Amino acid sequence: MTAPIDPTTTSAWAELSAHQASFTPDLRGWFASDATRVERFSLPLADLHVDLSKNLVTDEILSSLVKLAEETGVADRYAAMLAGEHINTTEDRAVLHTALRRPAGMEPALEVDGQDVDGDVQSVLSAIDAFADRVRSGEWKGVTGKAVTHIVNIGIGGSDLGPVMVYEALEPYANAGIEARFVSNIDPTDMGQKVKGLDPETTLFIVASKTFTTLETLTNARLARDWLWDSLAEAGVSVATDAEKDDAVAHHFVAVSTALDKVAAFGIDPANAFGFWDWVGGRYSVDSAIGLSLAISLGPDTFRELLAGFHAVDRHVAETPLEKNVPVLMGLLNVWYVNFLGAQSHAVLPYAQQLHRFAAYLQQLTMESNGKSVMWDGSPVTTETGEIFWGEPGTNGQHAFYQLIHQGTKLIPADFIAVVNPAYPLEDGGQDVHALFLANYLAQTKALAFGKTAEEVEAEGTTGALVAARTFAGNKPTTSIFAPSLTPSVLGQLIALYEHITFTQSVVWGINAFDQWGVELGKKLALEIAPAIEGDDAALSAQDASTQALIAFYRANRA
Repeated sequence: MTAPIDPTTTSAWAELSAHQASFTPDLRGWFASDATRVERFSLPLADLHVDLSKNLVTDEILSSLVKLAEETGVADRYAAMLAGEHINTTEDRAVLHTALRRPAGMEPALEVDGQDVDGDVQSVLSAIDAFADRVRSGEWKGVTGKAVTHIVNIGIGGSDLGPVMVYEALEPYANAGIEARFVSNIDPTDMGQKVKGLDPETTLFIVASKTFTTLETLTNARLARDWLWDSLAEAGVSVATDAEKDDAVAHHFVAVSTALDKVAAFGIDPANAFGFWDWVGGRYSVDSAIGLSLAISLGPDTFRELLAGFHAVDRHVAETPLEKNVPVLMGLLNVWYVNFLGAQSHAVLPYAQQLHRFAAYLQQLTMESNGKSVMWDGSPVTTETGEIFWGEPGTNGQHAFYQLIHQGTKLIPADFIAVVNPAYPLEDGGQDVHALFLANYLAQTKALAFGKTAEEVEAEGTTGALVAARTFAGNKPTTSIFAPSLTPSVLGQLIALYEHITFTQSVVWGINAFDQWGVELGKKLALEIAPAIEGDDAALSAQDASTQALIAFYRANRA
């Protein structure tokens, strides 16, 4: 693997530094003097219309950013990823989430490390389709012969954030009368709330853990198994013997895992385990077997449409010149804001209630990927990396944190996402409520871009100190993303868009976006601390003074 290129040594970086030194943003002036700005800065991405015109860039800056992508090898590294090169350097792995959405029969066929990647992917997809059809049709039955009405996905991180986000986003497509619930937190409250009101005879649990060793997931899986046995017994179903218990688990649990021995030891029939591969990172796995809950609740056809949306963006990135490549340009804009204009966070603001978990999903995708301080060869980074992603849907955010974006002292680039046609078109006394909603979507980007001058405030009759309070500086950068409607394909396009934005930034910064060693230390320490919490004084004495004091408080107050 080639060594990363230090972006600060490139001629493009020098150009961008020069632009920064003389940069004075003026969106009002730029729009007033340039009748073609919107046309030049608006680009198609599959079904998405992406308007970059309200970003704090000129043609010259954008040209230098594209040059930076060229000089740091963004296109070459993307090609290396698609070809299956081991670009995940710290784990010596290929990175092939894009292979999960390659259509059957795509040429040329993909073989990596002697593995028929296309054949393996299509085999698992076919198994998912068949199983989902069995559950949806009622052919799969619980231990007492009843069809499934509820599925509970047990996972954490990428095994939870992706499925729950997609399920919420595509809820209008859930047409089989099967409700999905999702458990991730090891806090027992999560499991307690998610099984509340469920009928054990019609509930199917999906345990999603590649290695079947994840602490939180396996703990919750055991809690679910105990709940199943206890609830069946309360319903008068005999689960007194080990054989009866095993039979109940076999009818009510399936797995997404490749550790078939551990799956079998838990009591799940390995024939009902759906696998994926070490080249699929957790935060990139919603389009793998991790999406089993989606194929069941939304249907195999809907899941395939989701994959097609992903693939459309993959092809766009592979085939579109950098200067028109939407994910690349958006990633480069983020580099401009982080490294040259001092932005530390990025808001994602979907004007679509169905996307209310989208920002949470992006937090793992972007921050786990690009929260790195070393380059992919182990050398220290030479720039700031990553940014905090956050957001809330629609007008909820307007009544919460928009004040900081509009009139605060922080530069917070924001992406506004909306759909033309809502899933639930409603009227209020003849007023199209979605049109009113979209008026807010359009008004916010306009207000952030152009602001309100003191003269405009005074012209409305405001005087004195109130003038400054009611003045809006403007020049707050936004990207507007519009789709005809939130179809499965469009959702796949949105997810893939941010995957490739994240990837672009990682290449420019020279970091490996596909490992996450930073999450490991806390997990290891938790296992060491647990005995101290439970009363092991020797384990307690090994802790630092603060941890000892906190454990003492816990012991003193534990009911």
